[in-house]
Amino acid sequence: MLLGLVIRIPLWASNVILTLHVVTHLHRSYAAAGALTGAATVALAVSGPWLGRRLDQVGLRAVVGPALVVLVGCWSIAPFVGYWPLLGLAVVSGLVEVPTFSIVRQALMHTVPEQQRKVALSLDAVALEISFMIGPAIGVLLATYIDTSWALFACEYGSIFGGALLWAANPALRSTASDEKHVTHPMRTWVTPAFVGVLIACATATIVLTGTDVAVVAALRHMHHQSWIGWQLAVWGLGSAIGGLVYGALHRSIPTFVLLGVLAASTLPIALAHEPVTLAVLLFVAGFCCAPTLTATVEALSRVVPESVRGEALGWHGSALTVGGAIGAPMAGVAIDSVGWRGGFVLPALVGLAVTVVLTLAALRARAAAAPAPRESVVT
Repeated sequence: MLLGLVIRIPLWASNVILTLHVVTHLHRSYAAAGALTGAATVALAVSGPWLGRRLDQVGLRAVVGPALVVLVGCWSIAPFVGYWPLLGLAVVSGLVEVPTFSIVRQALMHTVPEQQRKVALSLDAVALEISFMIGPAIGVLLATYIDTSWALFACEYGSIFGGALLWAANPALRSTASDEKHVTHPMRTWVTPAFVGVLIACATATIVLTGTDVAVVAALRHMHHQSWIGWQLAVWGLGSAIGGLVYGALHRSIPTFVLLGVLAASTLPIALAHEPVTLAVLLFVAGFCCAPTLTATVEALSRVVPESVRGEALGWHGSALTVGGAIGAPMAGVAIDSVGWRGGFVLPALVGLAVTVVLTLAALRARAAAAPAPRESVVT
């Protein structure tokens, strides 16, 4: 988990610096910065399942080692070139990015007993929230005091250094019992309706979260408190961290679709805020289900796929997160442009509630189909 923080904090920082670098140093538009981020995001979504499969097949060091070599080459050059070469190098680095999230979660699931898996994954979600709160602040601070080229260079190399530590530590990702030689599980054997349902829930949760992120910015700009954006998002993250700790302490897991429904339902009232203090309170309440929902998707996924393909499955989970983020931001933007900032909360939340209903009905139908037929009594 500490290694995860070492890698994730500079990763979040570099995301912020990359936008500032394109806009201030390269004198491009925010649209150009968004296009670069979008291209790198697509590359990450494509590479997730592939790198996850490689983790299952050849192990951590055989995946992380070559990736680090390519990343060193990319980020030794990318901060000091023009826009188009930077875009190309960012895409290449996205295609080979060290699958930190997958590796950390696999290592945690292997390390702890199955009955404590929810606790470990909840702690990882809390650590993720902490890194998300710290990283962007560090990125803005670095970009304020030093040239963005060197700030980007430093943060990317910080993430690479964390990857090198991960390579050196080489944590076990699965039990030796699952390392049966030449045993493969074709995708058709584990890509089940339950697996697809988890991915849909994961993507939908990200739609709600990304939409909320965009809507917070629009709301505070409308309220003429743009300078409060940072701490308002931090309050949201604090609610998520506390929710993650509470969920981890529960003795029983809560179904993913239930948490998704609560997340969407608690996001809807944020649209009723009239001033920043009320907005912060409602964000804190809505944040309470953020980390638990995403934790539940990882936990559920780990139970519906064989351990030997967990890396690839978590790669698909990462791609679902990316797809949800790619859908959520434009969706909220369209709603905000159409009906105002309140629509940025309402539309993604309604989508979340609709998907919750569909997943609930599908789960009930699957349970009914799996139930044994009642046996007729036999009179002797």
